[in-house]
Amino acid sequence: MAITINLTVLIAKRGISSKELSRLIGINEQNLSLLKNGKVKGIRLETLNQICKHLNCQPGDILIYTEDDDEENDDKEQA
Repeated sequence: MAITINLTVLIAKRGISSKELSRLIGINEQNLSLLKNGKVKGIRLETLNQICKHLNCQPGDILIYTEDDDEENDDKEQA
């Protein structure tokens, strides 16, 4: 399973800087950068809530699920 974070596009569309968003949601700029670049293994629900609140969006606008090729092959083998 691959879940990607579509934060860079949303930030640009909303016309807010990463610095301002990090201040509003209560995380430092370095952690926001890691989040934007998909370098994190998880996200706290409170952080996701704050991002949605300040970008006026839904979690599904930020988190994108794509199935890995390995998972497709595993599903076929189990069938």
